[in-house]
Amino acid sequence: MRIAFPPDSGYPGIALRQLERADIPAWFDYLSVPEVVEHTSWNLRSAADLVPMLDAVESSAPTSMRRMAMIDEERGGLVGTIGFHTVSDVNRSAEIAYDLAPAYWGRGIASAVCTAVTAWAFSHEDWVRVQATVLETNLRSDKVLKKCAYGYEGLLRAYRMVRGTPGNFRMYARVSEGVR
Repeated sequence: MRIAFPPDSGYPGIALRQLERADIPAWFDYLSVPEVVEHTSWNLRSAADLVPMLDAVESSAPTSMRRMAMIDEERGGLVGTIGFHTVSDVNRSAEIAYDLAPAYWGRGIASAVCTAVTAWAFSHEDWVRVQATVLETNLRSDKVLKKCAYGYEGLLRAYRMVRGTPGNFRMYARVSEGVR
């Protein structure tokens, strides 16, 4: 689903906008770096593998994926993406996912943007739960989610295939204020 009015990123110099098909080459460029995907379930062979994600983003179904581009305002280029998949309109929930080009790691960008986008999801989408699953070896993402006040809920054994092998994932979640 297209996002007409993305939230403020929460990080100076980084803007959020709707992810577009024109972003695919830059997105694939950093997703093709082994260190970026080694602790994720990404399994990309070419930029064409990202096209179905853009198809899903362009759907108007209430359960469709939402994805935003993180843009370096000074350089004008794509530096990451963030958004939601596994959206449930019945349960008012979704799973957050994000990625960031290595040149931008270690600056607190992912944590700031994740915090801002999660707050937006509760206020704009009216979801009551946002969850995240993290491959058990992805310590960077564990840190991001903890900084964003996501609570650890447990280990999901053999939860997703990771390049042909069942992977164990940690489940994190935040619920909107007032929900127990």
